[in-house]
Amino acid sequence: MAGPDYGALGATLKSVRILQSLSLIAVIGMTANFISMIVSNSQTPPSVLVGTLSVTCIAVIYCVITFILFLDNILPFLITTLIDSLLLIALIVVAVTIGKPLSYLNCQAIGSADDMGSAYDFTMSLGDSINQNGGQIDYGTWVGMTKPTCLETKSIWGLSIALCVLFAFSSICSICLWRRKPAAAPNDVEK
Repeated sequence: MAGPDYGALGATLKSVRILQSLSLIAVIGMTANFISMIVSNSQTPPSVLVGTLSVTCIAVIYCVITFILFLDNILPFLITTLIDSLLLIALIVVAVTIGKPLSYLNCQAIGSADDMGSAYDFTMSLGDSINQNGGQIDYGTWVGMTKPTCLETKSIWGLSIALCVLFAFSSICSICLWRRKPAAAPNDVEK
């Protein structure tokens, strides 16, 4: 798994891609868990969660593909920089959208639930949120109803912020590697 030798920049890009993939998989798991619980109660999940799941699924596929291309020394660094920048923008939107109701929320102040009661508490908070909003799940209200939901959503928010930093860093590494990589010598057609 050594790949091409691009020095510290290459090693940094590989490390960042691994961290991005791990963080994205964690976000996918937590978000999918929320969506699964909501759908199992025959409700429509908030668009915030669906959008988060969509962006992170696309991003993890992209990270795996670019990691493989990097190892095979065929990664187009300029295009990678552009796509990393676009994913950075998408992740900033995800972090801001998820973080709006969470920024002032104190999860420790919410009544604690043990592991056996968390599914029940989740179902009850989901029902309360739906009844208050005419059949629609209000993300801002729902996220603050149980301590486990609050903590898990704050984890998603924190990982989204970390992913913003990682994608900014990978964009910088990619553009530096593009500037550093020598251009392929043109073939002499007349020979």
